[in-house]
Amino acid sequence: MHETIRVDQKATGPDSCRVTVSGDLDLVTAGNVRQALQTAVAENRVVVIDLGGLTFCDCTGLSALLAAARAAQAGDVELRLRTVPYVLARILRLSGTRDAFTIE
Repeated sequence: MHETIRVDQKATGPDSCRVTVSGDLDLVTAGNVRQALQTAVAENRVVVIDLGGLTFCDCTGLSALLAAARAAQAGDVELRLRTVPYVLARILRLSGTRDAFTIE
């Protein structure tokens, strides 16, 4: 059984938001996450991505997160990852992409 992804965005201030991602971030769900993060970065100056409910992440999920990091950098938006689970921390370390993010 494939677990679906849940993405919720909540304003945390006038120009900031928290995007909560929970479930499996993979080939099937990465497009939804990518779109949600692109929207959040386009509309805010500070975006915190809470990944405490993330249960799985593959390379397409990592690609969605990296796309958000690139968009944030280009738009001078502060992007932070919060509550990074082991599965993602390991992928970031092994892929050498950990420095693309500020991790709380």
